[in-house]
Amino acid sequence: MPESDTLMEEAREARLQIARHLAELHRLHLTLARDSRALKRFTQAGRPGLEIEIAAELLEQYLGASDAFLENMRGRFEARLGLLRRGEPRQGPDPEEAPGHGAFWLSFSRLCAVLRRAGGHR
Repeated sequence: MPESDTLMEEAREARLQIARHLAELHRLHLTLARDSRALKRFTQAGRPGLEIEIAAELLEQYLGASDAFLENMRGRFEARLGLLRRGEPRQGPDPEEAPGHGAFWLSFSRLCAVLRRAGGHR
């Protein structure tokens, strides 16, 4: 199998693995949502302070973990931007005429936009 076919297969597998992890994360989100809806029993039992405390703990812990993960991923990919940028397809004296040039910069711009969005997420 040619190297480009191998890399395309590895990219496909990486996407599938990430999709599986995101589906698992979605299932965990649904579980947390179900658990959070069940907290209303404390208020219905006359103890709204318990619902408030547990809800605050849930949200604080979730935001802390999510923010830490997002900051780690943002830092990791921002540190690689220079190297990624140098991966522009080039053929001949005019790199803008190289096959894949437009798709490369579209993807690079998309990554930069997502990183800016992640940076403002704090």
